[in-house]
Amino acid sequence: MTAKTKLPQTGGCCCSALRYALSAPPVMIYNCHCTNCQKITGSAFTTAAAVPESGFAFTKGAPKRVEWRADSGALRYGLFCGECGGRIVNGAVPSSGMLSLRAGTLDDTSWVEPVGDIWTKSAQTWVRFGALTSEGQPKDYAPFAAAYRAQGRF
Repeated sequence: MTAKTKLPQTGGCCCSALRYALSAPPVMIYNCHCTNCQKITGSAFTTAAAVPESGFAFTKGAPKRVEWRADSGALRYGLFCGECGGRIVNGAVPSSGMLSLRAGTLDDTSWVEPVGDIWTKSAQTWVRFGALTSEGQPKDYAPFAAAYRAQGRF
């Protein structure tokens, strides 16, 4: 049986100038292989936790903001530390009510387990995927959310 994860969860950037608290559980955790995530991380993908905007708050520091046009054409923004440059969270313009939290910024990542992969059409050829995939931005996140709920983390 999976151990339950307790809230709040906390996290922050590398230099600790920017800290946050997560007071609501993620809706799902996934890997994103879009070209923007590849550039931001300097890696093949990022692992993100979709969290309710109302359940996320910065507790120390003031983030810097950057906006860009995503591979999907949507306007997105990212909040990051102005000191070390660590990206914490991304959101949509206008707000969708959800944020994409960079899961690696959590203090405790032991419970983080992605349920699927999105933007696989821009993934590196050597990456292997699990059962849930989407070549681009999913039109329906219900299968991802259901698989995450089935993990029983919260």
